Amino acid sequence: MSDSTGTRGHSYYVTTPIYYVNDRPHLGHAYTTVAGDVLSRWHRRRGEQVCFLTGTDEHGQKIMRTAEAHGVSPQEWCDRLVEEEWKPLWRHLQIANDDFIRTTEERHTARVQEFVQDLYDRGEIYRGGYEGPYCVGCEEYKSPGELLDGSGEFEGRKLCPIHRTPVEMLKEENYFFRLSAYGPRLLELYAAEPGFVQPESARNEVVRFVEQGLQDLSISRSTFDWGIPVPWDPGHVIYVWVDALLNYATAVGYGADPERFARTFPADVHLVGKDILRFHAVIWPAMLMANGLPLPERIAANGWLMVGGEKMSKSNLTGISPRQLTDHFGVDAYRYYFLRAVPFGTDGSFSWEDFAARYTSELADDFGNLASRTAAMVGRYFGGVLPAATAAGPAEQALADGLARAAAEADERIGEQLDFAGGLAAVLDFVRQVNGYLSAQEPWKTAKDGSEQGRARLATVLYSAAEALRGIAVLLSPVMPGACGLLWDSLGAEPQLGALADQRIPEAGGWGLLPAGVTVTKGAVLFPRLEEKS
Repeated sequence: MSDSTGTRGHSYYVTTPIYYVNDRPHLGHAYTTVAGDVLSRWHRRRGEQVCFLTGTDEHGQKIMRTAEAHGVSPQEWCDRLVEEEWKPLWRHLQIANDDFIRTTEERHTARVQEFVQDLYDRGEIYRGGYEGPYCVGCEEYKSPGELLDGSGEFEGRKLCPIHRTPVEMLKEENYFFRLSAYGPRLLELYAAEPGFVQPESARNEVVRFVEQGLQDLSISRSTFDWGIPVPWDPGHVIYVWVDALLNYATAVGYGADPERFARTFPADVHLVGKDILRFHAVIWPAMLMANGLPLPERIAANGWLMVGGEKMSKSNLTGISPRQLTDHFGVDAYRYYFLRAVPFGTDGSFSWEDFAARYTSELADDFGNLASRTAAMVGRYFGGVLPAATAAGPAEQALADGLARAAAEADERIGEQLDFAGGLAAVLDFVRQVNGYLSAQEPWKTAKDGSEQGRARLATVLYSAAEALRGIAVLLSPVMPGACGLLWDSLGAEPQLGALADQRIPEAGGWGLLPAGVTVTKGAVLFPRLEEKS
C-alpha cells in the first residue's frame, strides 16, 4: 500500500469480521466465514504460509442488554454462545481457521488499551461532548439524514436504515479520535490503490462518503461499563468498534510478539459484510495511519443474502440455521452452493428450490456421477487397477488442455479476484467436458472390442477420466474437502501422490500425474439423491 510503513510479512493473512454474540450464527455469518475458509485453503494449496482468523465481538451495549434479558452476566452469555453455538458450527462446516479471537481475552484487551493510549499520547484523541441518534444494533451514532421515518408501531419515530428499529437519542461526554483530519489521506489512498476497497460499487460508496467530509469519531462510552476501560480514564469504556477492529492486530502479536506481527500484519484480505464497510474502509485505515502502522491490502465487501427480498438476520425473522440445510444437503454441498450461486460482492437470493436444483444437476449428476461411473468401469473392465494410457490422441489432448485451462482460470478467479462463482464455474465446465468425453468415446462399447487395439483404447479412455478426476479433486478440495477426500481415496491417489491437503494448485492442471497401477475403488456416492437423504 502506498500509505503503509514497516515490513510486509510473509504470511497470507485472511480475516472474517468478528461476529456479535448477541445470538446464534445464521447463514449470513456462515457465508462470509466459508468464503474466508476457501480463500485460505486455496492459498495453502499454493504452498503459501497462511493465517486465517475469525472470532467474536463480545463487548458493547447490545451484548450487555441481551445478557440482561436472559438473566446472566455479559461474560456468562458470551461464554455460552461461543462454546455452544459459534465454535461448534464452524467445526461442523469444516472451517479450518488458524485462530479464534475473543475480544474479552486478555491478549486482546491489554493490547487495545496500549493502542488507544498511544493515540492519546500522540494527540490524536481529545475529550468532548456529543448528542445524537444512536443505533444500539449497529453500535453507531447515525447522522439525521440517513434515518428512516417510522410507521405503524414506530409512527413518529426515526429508524436505523439497517435494522429498521428506533434509534435512541444519546448525550454524553466522550473521548474523540480526530478522524476528520484523515479525509484527504484516505482519498489519496483510494485514488492510488483502486483495489483497496472491492467491489467497485463498494469503493465508490466509500469515496462518496469521505468526500462529504468526516466527523471526529467518539471512541468511548460512559453510560455503561461492559467494555475495555479507557486506560487514562476508567470511567469510560472504549467504543466497541475501536475495540473490535483492533482484533486484526492483537490476534497476530501486536504489542506482544513483534516478530510474528511483522511476519503477518497487515491483512491481505479483510472479508466484511457491506453493512460494516465504512468501519473497515474508513475508520480502520485512519486508526492505522494515526499510529504509524501498515495498511491492509484489500477490504472485500460481500453482499447480503436475501430471503424473500429481505436481508437475512434475526432482526427481520428471516434467519435460517445453517444446520437446517446441512442436515438435508450435506456440509460439502452447503459450502459449494453459496459460493457458486452468489457472486461474491453482490446481493444474492437464497431459495431451497435453487439449492436443490444445483445440487442435483451440478453435484449429483455432473460431478458425482462422473466419479461413480469412472470408478465402476475401472472396476468392471480392469479389476480396479488403473490401466496405462497407451493410445492417446486428440481427444485426450483436448482433455489435458481443458484441465490446464480450468486450473489456471480457477486460480486467477478464486486466488486473486475472490470470484468464487467464476472459479467454480471454470471447474464445472471441465467436469462437463469430461462427461462429454466419456459420452463421445463410449468406453462401454469399446469394451466389447476384444482386440489389442480396442483394449488399449479402453484403457486410455478410463485412465484419462481418472486423471481428469485427480485434477478436479485438487481444484475443488478447498470448497468441498469432505467429498474430494472421498474421491481422492477412491482414486487410490494418496499412496503415490501423498495426501490431498498436500497437493498444489500450480501443479493441479498438469497431465499424467496419477500413475497407472493404482487401485481404484467405487466408494460411497459423493452426492446421494436428495430423496435418499430425506
